[in-house]
Amino acid sequence: MQQIIVQKYGGSSIKDTTRIKNTANRIKSYQNQGYQVVVVVSAMGKTTDTLLSLAKEISTTPSKRELDVLLSTGEQISIALLSMALNEIEIDTISLTGSQCGIKTNSVHSNARIENIDSERILTELNKNVVIVAGFQGINEKGDITTLGRGGSDTSAVALAAALKAEKCEIYTDVDGIYSADPRIIPNAKKLDTISYDEMLEMAKLGAQVLHPRSVELAKNYQVKLEVKSSLNNNPGTKIIGEIDMEKIQIRGITSENSIARISITRVPDKPGIAYKLFKTLSDNSVSIDMILQNLTHENVNDISFTTPVEELNKVSPIVKDFAKNIGAEDVIIKDNVSKISLIGTGILGHGEIASMFFETLSDLKINIEMISTSETKISCIIDKSHSLIATKKLHEIFFES
Repeated sequence: MQQIIVQKYGGSSIKDTTRIKNTANRIKSYQNQGYQVVVVVSAMGKTTDTLLSLAKEISTTPSKRELDVLLSTGEQISIALLSMALNEIEIDTISLTGSQCGIKTNSVHSNARIENIDSERILTELNKNVVIVAGFQGINEKGDITTLGRGGSDTSAVALAAALKAEKCEIYTDVDGIYSADPRIIPNAKKLDTISYDEMLEMAKLGAQVLHPRSVELAKNYQVKLEVKSSLNNNPGTKIIGEIDMEKIQIRGITSENSIARISITRVPDKPGIAYKLFKTLSDNSVSIDMILQNLTHENVNDISFTTPVEELNKVSPIVKDFAKNIGAEDVIIKDNVSKISLIGTGILGHGEIASMFFETLSDLKINIEMISTSETKISCIIDKSHSLIATKKLHEIFFES
């Protein structure tokens, strides 16, 4: 019985017809090795950004349902062109949209989650074709097109690998693997041969843009063998594995995330249930929340702060202001010029010298820390965005180059 391999190619790997042809040749080489190949693709290059810009020229608040219909066309262009390129080198193919290949999601437009995959058609087609799947999309119970959020093609690929019981899932991008920092801003960043699911999940959540966090969660839950590789060469990539030694300190990476905002509600009445009501309200409105801080103050009041993606500010701001008014809080302060700097690894929390070095570095740079969050695998803090680059470079120098 032939083994199934799932490969995902990002927008940079198929950004023009030359790279589409190169990708077709790579896929052919795997078929020649005896694999049954399922290929998941993103939209070409900056297609998604172009489509979003078109939508915003029409409406500042487009319907999320119609936005899904629009954005899903980017991947449909990719699957058709890649299928044609494979046909030209005598490979039989079939291109399938998310709905055609049985990806069923919930009904949260623009950020849907996969509920199940009916893999029957893919398995049938694999007997005679390379199957090319449009990533980032599925179909809900009403038959409407849904999308999985930016980076969702990674999640499509891992979910398909789990459903098909694939031998492995390869994620192709324009870098050689996972690095200790973004190699585009830290030239001395170190490539990692392996990284655990937990470490990779933290890096993905904290700003590393190589893998979508939900794809790593799926890979961990279903023990999918995952490897990140470059589509521009044949170098070994980074393998994401399950083993983790929590007693050993292993510093894996430094990340910075700049597309976030900090929202603070000041002088909140110090009464039971206030925090619950706030975050229940945000949850009911599908607002993404990351770091949370409550400051104890005098006079039976306190401040509550949290971070959220910048792109959600237009939705979040009126919700929080209404809530603050209703509970008698003093003010709402919104900062969209902040950055989250994180150190990721294993065994961090149990070793005070790691935290000490982290905070000492920021202190030496005279960078003020606005919020702090820690776990067994990360230390994160919120700082002013203007200090993001110098903080990232110096922390990488301290932990990886010294």
